[in-house]
Amino acid sequence: MRKPDWLKVPLPNSREFIEVQGLLGRLGLHSVCQEARCPNIGECFRSGTATFLILGSLCTRNCRYCNVRHGQPEPVDESEPERLAEAVKALGLNYVVITSVTRDDLPDGGARMFARCIELLHREVPGCRVEVLIPDLRGDREALEKILEARPHVLNHNVEVTRELFADLRPSGDYARSLDLLRRASGSGLPVITKSGFMIGLGETRAGILALLDDLAAVSCASLTIGQYLQPSLRHWPVTKFYSPGEFEEFRREALQRGFRTVVSGPLVRSSYHAAEHA
Repeated sequence: MRKPDWLKVPLPNSREFIEVQGLLGRLGLHSVCQEARCPNIGECFRSGTATFLILGSLCTRNCRYCNVRHGQPEPVDESEPERLAEAVKALGLNYVVITSVTRDDLPDGGARMFARCIELLHREVPGCRVEVLIPDLRGDREALEKILEARPHVLNHNVEVTRELFADLRPSGDYARSLDLLRRASGSGLPVITKSGFMIGLGETRAGILALLDDLAAVSCASLTIGQYLQPSLRHWPVTKFYSPGEFEEFRREALQRGFRTVVSGPLVRSSYHAAEHA
């Protein structure tokens, strides 16, 4: 399908983009902006921000829409939190988004490393707010508590797709498990904003989208992002529809009516797009 004009973005080639890319390379850090081929990479790097990808660049799962490579990950790099803190200082960031590949090979799904990164940033970069975008941790309650106790400002877990498509697109995940993680985070009693996001354009129905909004509202999810799915390559799940900006605005209004505190909805929106502004 030919992309509509509202999805066309300029190639990233600014000085800031090159500098951030070079810094990540020198420090041996990964960015989900690069690994997932995010369409906003130029804009975000140009503003001196990045979503850091910890725990390597190989995912133990193989979701059918995702461009992150899958396979057997390498051992955990224990020095990664220190290098991440160094990058945050060098970029002068006061808001950081940290995500990871899914690490089903680790007993806690990588929760310990998330907690270490949060705690180190709180200590080394005072006043820096930290948002984490975490995998489902296979439903491990203790692993989630470990991350929450490190006090992230925002805890994000993306449902990604509607219930009707979940089994086909996320065969190693579980829709109810993802909702339960958000429910437990919202009810933890800790001062954390819960957040989730999903994509449209994969063959979902309008009823499926509205049902997903209902499900996320029912677990007290506070913040939401909705974006257009873009097929990374021919081997990935195909795009079935390009939604118009007007349709994204309609879903934003539907979400706000259900009680979400912030909703960012648009063709180029991704889960950490303008995250600092909307936190």
